Amino acid sequence: MSPYRSNGDKAARQEAIRRIIRAHAVSTQEELGQLLAREGFDVTQATLSRDLAQLGAMRVSLPEGGTVYGLEDAPPPTGEDRLRELGEMILSVDDNEMLVVVRTRPGSAPLVASAIDHARLLESMGTIAGDDTIFAAPARGKSARTLSRKLKALFGKEETP
Repeated sequence: MSPYRSNGDKAARQEAIRRIIRAHAVSTQEELGQLLAREGFDVTQATLSRDLAQLGAMRVSLPEGGTVYGLEDAPPPTGEDRLRELGEMILSVDDNEMLVVVRTRPGSAPLVASAIDHARLLESMGTIAGDDTIFAAPARGKSARTLSRKLKALFGKEETP
């Protein structure tokens, strides 16, 4: 039998992440993964990224330099409220007849795409994210322009006439 706990126990894993972030100055996902492994959780980087996003973990600058992961005491926002908070990461939102292209700050696309998917927007079928670019497909019967306008409004990037 493996010494690792089932990664299917999401609640226990996320509680361990909360405890570790509050007790240690964790600066990288790799470091967090190693600390989780000591507690018996074997996680992939993708699972760790998803957990951090769902927990509302953020990078916090230290006065002496560097950054660590931090958690707000309030529960993380959900749905459209989360998209509003991520607006500062968005550089542009453009569309053609087929899809919407969202450009983000480097490294932010996976977090933003996950937030779009978790918001369950009626206008969006789903997203694909790279490092700084997201392709968002409109839902059946919705236009790329409709999805683009919805995302711009949520991200606070409305077009000025």
